[in-house]
Amino acid sequence: MLDQRFKSSLWRAVCVLALFAAPVVMPAHAVGPNDWMSFNKPNTGAVDRNFIRRWEANPPPGYPTLSPGNIAATDAAIKRYELIVKGGGWKELPSDQLAMGSNGPAVEDLRDRLKLSGDLQDESWMPQHFDYYLEKAVKRFQASNGLAPTGIVDKRTRAALNVSAEVRLRQLKLGLKRLKEYTRHTAKGRYVVVNIPAAQIEAIENDRVVSRHAGVVGKTDRKTPLLTSSIHELNFNPIWRLPPTVISQDLIPKGRQMQRAGQSVLVKYGIDAYDGEGRKVDPEKINWNSSRPHALSYRQKPGEGNPMGFLKINFHNGHSVYMHDTPSDSLFGRNFRAASSGCVRVQNIEQLATWLLADQGSWDRSRVDEMKAKVKREDVRLKKPVRLYFAYITAWATEDGVVQFRRDLYLKDGVGRDVASY
Repeated sequence: MLDQRFKSSLWRAVCVLALFAAPVVMPAHAVGPNDWMSFNKPNTGAVDRNFIRRWEANPPPGYPTLSPGNIAATDAAIKRYELIVKGGGWKELPSDQLAMGSNGPAVEDLRDRLKLSGDLQDESWMPQHFDYYLEKAVKRFQASNGLAPTGIVDKRTRAALNVSAEVRLRQLKLGLKRLKEYTRHTAKGRYVVVNIPAAQIEAIENDRVVSRHAGVVGKTDRKTPLLTSSIHELNFNPIWRLPPTVISQDLIPKGRQMQRAGQSVLVKYGIDAYDGEGRKVDPEKINWNSSRPHALSYRQKPGEGNPMGFLKINFHNGHSVYMHDTPSDSLFGRNFRAASSGCVRVQNIEQLATWLLADQGSWDRSRVDEMKAKVKREDVRLKKPVRLYFAYITAWATEDGVVQFRRDLYLKDGVGRDVASY
């Protein structure tokens, strides 16, 4: 009788063969919007921070997250992962950092892990050596898990690799259910989707990604809400009306702190306060330790320090959230971008605005750029509102067979904290 260890190894081999025999095209041979996953430049062994920032801030177009074509692809991915789970899943990788040139049993474990998920198809006569082909597989895995493709198995990559196959299967099943809620409406026409776990924004036209943008979404204690609406208005160089959460959790505590130091938060940041009758209040007469600051409203004029930057995108919703530009774009270059109070900041919002204004006659990119450069104040209502979805998709597959996972930022999947720890 075969011993249990040999049975397990044999079953894993069967799983790998089954994955490679699947009718979908595997990630290593992706053709189309995911061509960028065919990485050819070898890694020097050092982490290139500038590359990471550029990658995160300027994501490639890829496939639409809410494409109807993702239904069949995700269903096929579920079947593949059911095979992996039935075969015992994959081993947890040790805490070693691995990169091109590394050697040892951990490298062989990494190979086995990436073969099972379909990221590695090349066999090696030196399985314990980290070679060029393994590096390409690591980059493919990183890109399909929302990580910068450095080819280095660092702490964050290892955490993603060590999420169990069982958990990934449960996420895919959840992802399929969530996708079906949207795909009845996303085959044709124009829409914008914010996939909150990915912290990315897609402009979609007839099931094709026109542009993809890095975004900054709500903190875990100030979550960006799920919603369906339509973009109906763009405010160029808007006045910022501070929302209640910002007033109570940011402005007032900062006002108290600066008051103790003999300074005024309103004067320093160019914010005006108004009473209930709309009269402007002298900032020097506000006692931030009293209840009065809670009864005031606050506005900040357009300009360099305005947190909304030069553009605010409006859509009807019951959460007082919107999409907007930002005067500081450093967060776009980070992998973890949950840092707002619930609104969504958009990288390269000029491109998105130009696309939204395509049916507005004389509005082109040069006019949008002029509005930014000259700080012109103007509100533009769209002749044709554009559908908008704030979605929460952590696992899905695209029609080329690439299986995508993103961190469960707000722990909505109910599968534990491991899927949010990288």
